[in-house]
Amino acid sequence: MITAQEVKNLRDRTGASMMQCKKALEESSGDIDGAIKILQKSGSKVADKKCGRGTGEGYIGSYIHSNGKVGVLIEVNCETDFVAKNEEFKELAHDLAMHVAAANPKYVDRREIDPEEIKTKKEELIEEVKKENKPENIAEKIVEGKVKKHFDEICLLNQPFVKNPDLTVEQLITEKIAKLGENIKINRFVRFEI
Repeated sequence: MITAQEVKNLRDRTGASMMQCKKALEESSGDIDGAIKILQKSGSKVADKKCGRGTGEGYIGSYIHSNGKVGVLIEVNCETDFVAKNEEFKELAHDLAMHVAAANPKYVDRREIDPEEIKTKKEELIEEVKKENKPENIAEKIVEGKVKKHFDEICLLNQPFVKNPDLTVEQLITEKIAKLGENIKINRFVRFEI
């Protein structure tokens, strides 16, 4: 038998609805960690369904570092002004601005990168790997891995989230889509540093 307190505890930890929490606890036979995994899986499915929907509303998040030498503005979009005015959505925008201040990404995602930049980086890495005298098929895999790693490090969505490095920024957005029930997109950001 699942108690109301167990449901409340799971809700406090995940932000999922009471019914979702109760169902997940029943599915996991009362195991809270198992229930969290069930909620994460169902959240990903919900987010996948919502990803194609338009995002015409949003909020501009901001962050100024305590030393006054780094500042960020970030545009985070959602579907309705109801969610755009939601405190949790505003907090997400602020956290993303803080992340940009700390991690200094160059792009939102890989789609923004000029193919010429990717080509140049790949050529640079090919020359670097040639010096290691690896067999050609292994060298190709090494280069592909290094190219992916390099661009993951400079693309916001692929970076580990500074407040929880177990999640990428993209995974954080997916969780918020499932929790808030709307598609969420990071449109653009600008980072200033003295």
